Amino acid sequence: MDVSLTLIVVMAVLFACGVYAMLERSLTRVLIGFLLLGNATNLLLLIVMGVPGIAPFYGDEGEMSDPLPQALTLTAIVITFAVSAFLLALIYRSWQLGQADTVEDDEADIALRGRTDADEDVLEDDANLEDEATTDFVGVQTAPITVLHMRDHSSIQDDAPFDAPDPRSDGARDRDNDGEDRS
Repeated sequence: MDVSLTLIVVMAVLFACGVYAMLERSLTRVLIGFLLLGNATNLLLLIVMGVPGIAPFYGDEGEMSDPLPQALTLTAIVITFAVSAFLLALIYRSWQLGQADTVEDDEADIALRGRTDADEDVLEDDANLEDEATTDFVGVQTAPITVLHMRDHSSIQDDAPFDAPDPRSDGARDRDNDGEDRS
């Protein structure tokens, strides 16, 4: 079976419309665009699947279908469903809070849009300054972490176990009872 040109054109139109709809500020249009992209992906996987055949687990002779595109299509359907449910929850919450589903600019977006080329030149000049230390402990004689011992505070009990060198080893490798190396 040859791939139909109609399927390829429909897939391309779905991808184009989905991307265009996702670039809108309305969350409902973003959801519609995402659904279009999901359907276009499923159609792409259907086109890639190739010649239809018998089921791969069925033991007859003949051409078998490739199970990988089928598995990828099922995965794409599940992902599309999950992200669509998440977007629906976002749309519902946005409608509850603001009686609108559009995404508005915040102060940082407005400030970023208002920057000019001169502002960016000043930022580049600031980046070229000499490297300064980024820690608060430069020139300070004490360490940021102090380990307290029993001699430092009377309520501390210093009876925790610790690793000490084995006095029997005399620099030789430790051996267990069978004479084999433990390391």
